[in-house]
Order: sequence, then structure tokens, then C-alpha cells
Amino acid sequence: KLTSPTTVQIGGEQISCKSIILATGSEPVSLPFLPFDEKRVVSSTGALSFSSPPKTLLVIGAGVIGVELGSVYSRLGTKVEFIEFFDHICPTLDRSLSKELQKILTSQGLQFHLSSKVTVAEISSNEVLLRFGEKETRSAEKVLVAIGRRAYTKELGLENVGISVDSKGTIAVDRQFRTQVPSIFAIGDLIDGPMLAHKASEEGVAVAEILAGKEPVVEYTAIPNVVYTHPEVAAVGLTEEEVKKYALSYKTGLFSFRSNSRAKCAREEEGFVKIIAEEKTDRILGVHIIGAHASELITPAVFALKKKMTSKELAEMPFAHPTLSEALKEAALDVHKQAIHK
Repeated sequence: KLTSPTTVQIGGEQISCKSIILATGSEPVSLPFLPFDEKRVVSSTGALSFSSPPKTLLVIGAGVIGVELGSVYSRLGTKVEFIEFFDHICPTLDRSLSKELQKILTSQGLQFHLSSKVTVAEISSNEVLLRFGEKETRSAEKVLVAIGRRAYTKELGLENVGISVDSKGTIAVDRQFRTQVPSIFAIGDLIDGPMLAHKASEEGVAVAEILAGKEPVVEYTAIPNVVYTHPEVAAVGLTEEEVKKYALSYKTGLFSFRSNSRAKCAREEEGFVKIIAEEKTDRILGVHIIGAHASELITPAVFALKKKMTSKELAEMPFAHPTLSEALKEAALDVHKQAIHK
């Protein structure tokens, strides 16, 4: 724990230093009436430790973590049902991807109860019964609570040095990741922004460079987000809903993997690529992919956003044939209604 702006206590040892970086990550959020026992009611950590796949699994929360783990256990033979407070799954995704992902997962046998709130939980020796909605009930061998995560600040001694947390439980930092105490920095899940390992890694490198006297910049708009379901979902930049919120004039291009020869040969035809570009400048604002290997396909889109490319410039890039990445080129062409194989 912190004992001063330049001192950390580890067990009975005191270590002095010039600068401190807080990178303690986050922890799962539990429900007041359904605490984790990591046996029958589990967090995302407990869900990785089952001795065998449960026959039935109820997932409270159909966000990224919930659908990822639910998708895994469904493929291992578990009957999986989701109870989600919002009217759509993975609320941070572009709505078109959210709808398509739910459609695909439903076709795989997963069930969704949307616009539903769990109100009562009854735990017995062999199952958990949940009540939600008006009169709905479901029981399962295991329950995964995946309603979010919060910054892990317990017992860090923040109060010893005068660092406070905001209403969301995160630590406020300036543009150089400094906290209220100049010698103490914070990164990753402890600060505002998406809770992504690669985001935290970029911030960690940035702080190291700041301490070395450099002036790095973390471009948050170019940090990709991936949902590791089957098929995968990946996105970078603004969603269509965000573009509308910011009142930006825009145009979109869409290309289905059903029209991609590599996807057809591999029998991985589900999903599509969607590109959003600014109306006047044609600059790419966001790229959204659902389909096989989306986590790999998003990298060229990250490059395009980071280099402030236009959809026309992306469309003019030569892509190897046959590849799944050609769908990016076709979607960029479709922004201008010029897709060749659509």
C-alpha cells in the first residue's frame, strides 16, 4: 500500500522511489442479493475454473464478458440463457453488430431475455433459481454474474497520500496520467475509458516514456475492441449511434462475408464489415466487423484510423486474393457504391 507520495509498503518492507505507477486493474461487480461463492454463483474468474462444463448456465448480463463466456460454454454443450437489463446485447457495440451477434448466437442455441431485471435469487444445494421481469423464473446448475467491473482500489492506501476516487470508483488523472499527487501515476482499469488489456498496455508504455522525458500520445479512437465469441466481433472508432449523437454527416459501406470467396471456401460466411466515413472529407470514422477472425481483420482498420485515411484511400489499397481482409476493401468501395462483388 501507499504510505507516502514516494513510498510503498510491501508486507513489512518499505520501498522508496521517485515515481509510482498504479496498475491494479479491476474486479467483478456482484449483486447485493447474490454474492459470489465461486462455486454455484460465479464471477468471470470463477467461470474459468469449473471442473467440467455445467449442464445449465444462467448469465446475468449480456455484455462483452457475459456473451464471451456464455458462447464458450454453449460450444462445450451447456444450455445457456442470458438475462439482460437493456433491450439489446453488448450495448457498447454498433447496434447493427449487436443485432447480428444476437441473431447468430440465438441460431447456435443460446437464449436471451432482454429488458429484464433479476429481482430474487434462491440458492439450493444443486441449483440457483432466478426471478426476473414480471413473473419469469429460470433455474440453472450455475449462475454467472457479469454485470460489469470496477476499479480495484481496495487497501491501496490512497487516503494516505490524498488521492480520491470519483463517483464511478476510478482515479482521476491528467493528460500525462498523473493523479492528484504528481509523483503517482495511474493507468488501465483504474482510470476512465474501456477496460481493455491493450489499452492499459499502451498507457503503461506512455508513462514509461513520460518518465524518460518524452511526450507520447495515446490515440484512444484507434484502440480496437474485440468480443471473442464465435464468430468474433471487432470494432474501432465511432459507432453509428455515436456519429448521430455528435451530429456528424456520414455515409456507410457494408460488405457481407457471404460474398467473400475465402469465407465461402472456409464455410465461414456469417457476418459483415461496416465502414462509417465522414460525408464531406470521406475520413474513416469507424470500422465494425462481425465474422471469422475479426480480431485479426481489425488491425488494418486501426492503421487506417490512426493515419486518418479516407475510405477511398482504403478502397484503393491492393489486398491479396483470396483473403477475408478483402471484405474491408469491398466495404470501403461500398461507401461510394462501387463494391465489385456485393
